[in-house]
Amino acid sequence: MQVIVRDNNVDQALRALKKKLQREGVFREMKARRSYEKPSEKRVREKAEAVRRARKLARKQAQREGLLPAPKRKGPARPARPSAASAA
Repeated sequence: MQVIVRDNNVDQALRALKKKLQREGVFREMKARRSYEKPSEKRVREKAEAVRRARKLARKQAQREGLLPAPKRKGPARPARPSAASAA
């Protein structure tokens, strides 16, 4: 894996590298390899992850079809726009 450093900006390159590693799941794999995981525990974990993915996919599909309300947006509340009546 490689990241190009532009204009000697190492901080930006490090952020890009961390993002790539995160996306590839390298950090999760390193954490998992710190200690031995029994094959039975691995099966249970992978099954739970598959169930979680399937539920998430089904939830997103239901939202797209309008069966479930869309999730509330996070972020700062936008200020109310001044109406034309109050400006006059």
